[in-house]
Amino acid sequence: MSDLQHWLERIERLHPSEIELGLERLRRVAGDLGVRTLPMPVITVAGTNGKGSVVRLLTAMAEAAGLRCCVYTSPHLLRFNERIRLPDGPASDQALCQAFAAVERGRGDTALTYFEFTTLAGLWLFQRSDADLCILEVGLGGRLDAVNLIDADVAVVTSVGLDHLDWLGDSREAILREKIGIGRAGRPLVYGELAAPSNLDSELAALAALPLRAGREFTLGDGEVTVRDGDEERRYRIPEPARLGDDNLATAVQALAAAGLAPAPHIPGQVVDTGLTGRCDRRRFKGIDCILDVGHNLEALTRLRHRLPACAGRRRLVLGMMADKPVEQVVALFAGEPLEWYPCRPDLPRAATVERLVAALPETVRKAAVHPCGSVAEALEAAVNDSDTGDQVVIVGSFYTVAEALTVIEAVPPPAR
Repeated sequence: MSDLQHWLERIERLHPSEIELGLERLRRVAGDLGVRTLPMPVITVAGTNGKGSVVRLLTAMAEAAGLRCCVYTSPHLLRFNERIRLPDGPASDQALCQAFAAVERGRGDTALTYFEFTTLAGLWLFQRSDADLCILEVGLGGRLDAVNLIDADVAVVTSVGLDHLDWLGDSREAILREKIGIGRAGRPLVYGELAAPSNLDSELAALAALPLRAGREFTLGDGEVTVRDGDEERRYRIPEPARLGDDNLATAVQALAAAGLAPAPHIPGQVVDTGLTGRCDRRRFKGIDCILDVGHNLEALTRLRHRLPACAGRRRLVLGMMADKPVEQVVALFAGEPLEWYPCRPDLPRAATVERLVAALPETVRKAAVHPCGSVAEALEAAVNDSDTGDQVVIVGSFYTVAEALTVIEAVPPPAR
């Protein structure tokens, strides 16, 4: 077992709960570690959907402008190191072990969850880096999330949807209240969704943040983004044709401008097209076109349906979800399409059973087009083996489903050219 794996297994055992929202314990430990502040500007990104895309676009545009970035994201897909990115790339095993050891010394007898412990480790590494910008992705909610230890120079809320209801509330208004808590009085807060919950303006006013709202302070249209930069209005040309995801690009441009790091007036296509693993991620596996997406709520998967590349042949759906997600609604979203279904269960206790996925399908589909599988790997192999040239395999429903599928795909060497 590697030293990093030893540390990760140890950290998982430290706290009886996977999630414990609240910052008081963390503030004490962060103070002892000296990581309550960072020496570079910080952009913190929250939201139900679009967080990963906005973080990726912020990073790509900042680096294209010559800035060195630290980036904290979660969860990872294949290696823990993906979560903590330093200016020269993902943190090494050695650097992570040093950071974990520092957090262990600093926490004393304070119990920390896995996410809290690893967030503090990331902040410890970021403080010692030579980065020009730090980008932090919220794990859950915002107000009580561990990354909210840091006072963001610019806060971003990409969107608000009905997800994590047990933790955040059962309405978009209640969830907005939690997510917008990453903002600070007198500092910019970028809100990236046109159809905002009804309490957006009142919550912004109560927070006393400086509002930068999609469709108001910044807009997207006619091949350009118009943003507020202090008292000025700036326009940025974006690659054409228009694509789903340009709203996330507009949000990222506005956030950089608000941080005083405005990108070049013309956003190059290679910045926008920088891939994000697991988000509408297109791969070839055994000669078959595969699309992987970590979307796990209704809004994300509705968006994915409209982004899927055209398929000349048959489309096959590998679906694995967590039991606390809207399984029946997601199945209904795809049930009217001519699909072959490969329901499966990711390898963890809180995953939805295959039986539940199958039961959610219409009877006509269950009789004709369902191939239940015992694991994600089995489902992917079956879907690909059943496919002909021109068919498409779509793997969706959870970070865990995509991670297990990627493990299979990346274990196969690429075909000889």
